[in-house]
Amino acid sequence: MAANSMIVAETSVPLPADWRDLFALTKPRVMSLVVFTALCGLLASRSGIDPVLGFTAILCIALGAGASGALNQWYEADLDAKMKRTAKRPLPSGRVDRQAALHFGVGLAVFSVLMLGLATNWLAAAILAFSIFFYAVVYTIWLKPNTSQNIVIGGAAGAFPPLLGWAAASGDLSTLPALLFAIIFLWTPPHFWALALFVRTDYAAAGIPMLPVTAGVRATRAQIMLYSLVLAAAAIAPWALGLTGAIYGVSATVLSAIFVVLAARVWRNQATESAQMGPEKRLFGFSVLYLFILFAALVADRLLIA
Repeated sequence: MAANSMIVAETSVPLPADWRDLFALTKPRVMSLVVFTALCGLLASRSGIDPVLGFTAILCIALGAGASGALNQWYEADLDAKMKRTAKRPLPSGRVDRQAALHFGVGLAVFSVLMLGLATNWLAAAILAFSIFFYAVVYTIWLKPNTSQNIVIGGAAGAFPPLLGWAAASGDLSTLPALLFAIIFLWTPPHFWALALFVRTDYAAAGIPMLPVTAGVRATRAQIMLYSLVLAAAAIAPWALGLTGAIYGVSATVLSAIFVVLAARVWRNQATESAQMGPEKRLFGFSVLYLFILFAALVADRLLIA
């Protein structure tokens, strides 16, 4: 109880915030992946969208992702203060006032949705609005603190960007963007569970029911292996269905094979201490590279066969 009182006392009087603190609220590392996959969805649609409107669409999607990050940090400020890897964020460290973070997040959300609708179409704006709601409310408030399947269901929040890019450019949706959504959805659990394995003590201290905390290390490794196999099938599906060419198909096959091999090493690992979780750290690092290369190959393939 005393420790909680100290946290409240230390964070109740915020220090003056500058633009770097507000930028940190948007989770720029997460935003970079959102922007990239949204841009890939936009380019893969081959709709010939005007470059200015295309830039505006990607900017709005980035702002929407930033709004989600800010709202997430606003709600989880107390939890972030309990975990080493998040304790230095703007809210728990006292550099930004909690109410200011809420206003910042809501303002970005409203502006990004309205601007996307006016600049492109209201289908894209509706998807953006739902994605912000899903991450800030469904995932952050409901799923994350209440179920060990938070990442599985919540993975949908990070899977919307290629749908957004495609819809903003073409005004409709089809099989390929749906498969891109599925790829990111299936990629999310092994990606985050690999991280959760070697920082599980942080999640346990904060009372967050991540799978390694509730089901244990061995069960989490088995789930990582299972999802990696399903992810590999989903990644190759666009080529198998004739929606992409060999550039994407070969890239997806090779990348997915590496992903599965790394996941198998995680599955076989018996370590319980973070210092001995090299396979988990390598899978986590490669998983980010995997998604970037896979989507880059998709764009190259779609543009070359246009």
